[in-house]
Amino acid sequence: MRILLVEDDKLLGNGIEVGMRQAGFTVDWAQDGNAAQLALATTTYALVVLDLRLPRVDGMAVLSGLRRTGSDVPVLILTARDTVADRVAGLEAGADDYLIKPFDLAELVARMRALLRRASGRSVPVIRHGELLLDPASSSVTRGADTITLSGRECAILTDLLEHAGMALSRARLEESLYGWNEEVDSNAIEVHIHNLRKKLGAELIQTIRGVGYIVRKAGPAPAQRP
Repeated sequence: MRILLVEDDKLLGNGIEVGMRQAGFTVDWAQDGNAAQLALATTTYALVVLDLRLPRVDGMAVLSGLRRTGSDVPVLILTARDTVADRVAGLEAGADDYLIKPFDLAELVARMRALLRRASGRSVPVIRHGELLLDPASSSVTRGADTITLSGRECAILTDLLEHAGMALSRARLEESLYGWNEEVDSNAIEVHIHNLRKKLGAELIQTIRGVGYIVRKAGPAPAQRP
């Protein structure tokens, strides 16, 4: 999933970016409020992690402007502003969560995953589709007694397709969520990842709709349990 990190401290931002990538996220890093506004106007993000003390345009102005456009992308404020009034102001302006610096990276990632679950309508960490259980945090799929390990990008594609089961997603849509700024994208990268997922999970799970994209059909009702 593609995340926008907005942080002007280069040392801290670099550490957060590395940690997010290790957790399986695609990260674009904007270092001032103006760059953040431009990124939000031109790219679709699953989540925004936003500092408040920013050069050029303040973080609160970035947040308020984003909400005025009608965007409901989850926003996690990450700031040293630690008074109750600051937290209330951030949440009232449209933030979904508020984390005070200094912080633990593991807590930040956990809060990010919780916001992403909420945005997709899930209350549990795993995504169920028929017999498949996908755990995005560990990039693994369980099917019966078998556990199948996925690469980070395979997991991201499968997560996107399962969360939009019944909807065809284009190659361009998948590429946008998978690759950040300055990352080169091979012309057949998505096809290669889909091929690998089919090898691991079966050819029938992900179907190709010619001229449109890829789809995972909605799972049927679970079979009734025998008494």
